[in-house]
Amino acid sequence: MLLHQLFEQSVQRAPDKVALVADGRRHTYAELDAQATALAAVLQQRGLQRGDRVATFLDNGVEAVVSIYAALKCGAVFMPINPLTKQDKLAYMLNDARTSVLIAHAPLQSEFEGALAQNQSLHACLVVGSDDGLPPSDARCLPYSSSAGTASFEVPATIDQDLAGLIYTSGSTGDPKGVMLTHLNMVSAARSISSYLAMQPDDTVICVLPLAFDYGLYQVLMSFLVGATLVLERSFSFPVKVLETMAREKVTIFPGVPTVFSLLMNLKTLRDHPLPALRKITNTAAALSEEHIRQLRSIFPQTQLYSMYGLTECKRVTYLPPEQLDIRPTSVGRGMPNEEVWLVDAAGQRLPNGSTGELVIRGSNVMRGYWEKPAQTAERLKPGPIPGELILHSGDIFRTDDEGWLYFVARKDDIIKSRGEKVSPREVENVLYGMPGVLEAAVVGVPDPVLGEAVKAFVTLKAGVTLTEREVIKYCLSKLESFMAPKYVAFVAELPKTDTGKIKKTGLA
Repeated sequence: MLLHQLFEQSVQRAPDKVALVADGRRHTYAELDAQATALAAVLQQRGLQRGDRVATFLDNGVEAVVSIYAALKCGAVFMPINPLTKQDKLAYMLNDARTSVLIAHAPLQSEFEGALAQNQSLHACLVVGSDDGLPPSDARCLPYSSSAGTASFEVPATIDQDLAGLIYTSGSTGDPKGVMLTHLNMVSAARSISSYLAMQPDDTVICVLPLAFDYGLYQVLMSFLVGATLVLERSFSFPVKVLETMAREKVTIFPGVPTVFSLLMNLKTLRDHPLPALRKITNTAAALSEEHIRQLRSIFPQTQLYSMYGLTECKRVTYLPPEQLDIRPTSVGRGMPNEEVWLVDAAGQRLPNGSTGELVIRGSNVMRGYWEKPAQTAERLKPGPIPGELILHSGDIFRTDDEGWLYFVARKDDIIKSRGEKVSPREVENVLYGMPGVLEAAVVGVPDPVLGEAVKAFVTLKAGVTLTEREVIKYCLSKLESFMAPKYVAFVAELPKTDTGKIKKTGLA
């Protein structure tokens, strides 16, 4: 089974059902499929071959969805790029992947035109919304059209070992790396996740996350797998507008990340927007604090809340069944279906329950590797228990309880060593989120001549709240061992974020 065939099965089952609501317009399954096939014909006319890379530099909208399925129908590899990406980084990714086609929104011209000037591999740039003209300096730029195919579309001989997607990591530790995902990888992940979420054709899913973020992307893939309706928003910049849309469209599933839920919790009029149809809230990217969990369950008591953990290299890893939330609120659960996970020590030896170590993942969802980066691939994909197989070393430290439930501790590189003790930044952050008045928090280690490293907290406060450094430190000392409490507290207007909305600690120290 190929990734786009999951969508085509839903087209056959319910061609007239609304598949996508975006920019105030409704699109049926049959309409989306026709647009994707027509665009695929255009791409083939432009010389696109099986295995070529098609980059999308688009805001969330129908064109972003159609472009993904058009590329897949051609046997090509779709490569979503966040529309917030700047010129130099865009140029790097296009060159690194030797991209053949770029599909971009006209308002992003100031970024993609400069990237085109640094690129030789592209032979076409299809510009969406180019009514006001195209960049005059590059003849490769053409108007985007999903209905201009004049030649018949030829179905390529794609198999499930072929690459379906190339998704670049944020590059917080260097140049971005292209995560190679096959059809088998993505079909396996989509089926597993939609299964444990019990997604149904009558679900309506809202997506406020960029499609270049795999969590946002999979809302499209999973919704279309089960034949549900997807409501696609450009962002969560205007929470009230999104809440009004959710009420109007009777949204049943709301995927988010901690920064989205922080904005939601800080909305004074939140209780003025009841969402009676909402039945599931999902979270990944970073663990929710216990305070966020408490508030979400109080405001939406009729919903099930799924705490999950994943990484781009395999999409999703674990989920916590909602009935376990009261028992172990800070856990991210256990491995999802059709996957095996365990912890290893520094020597790579498997650890028993009750231990702390690096999480490793074995399953069909694990990436093929990093695009043309064998050394970095070898650091993450290592020999597994069966001769010839490779398993994914996550780079994340977890602990397990006696029953094997997983708890995130820190990135391997984020552990703070203070007074000879190891401090998990996440544990300190959880305490800070429980302090009245704190909106967001990030904890890092900073050099200290006596302690080796000192714990420093960066904190943003809710509107109208005033706290002092002494008050924050005293609160932490009442909840944590003394060596874990921050020595320094910095109050900031906002914390830096990655393109996917995750708090970015790089440079904070």
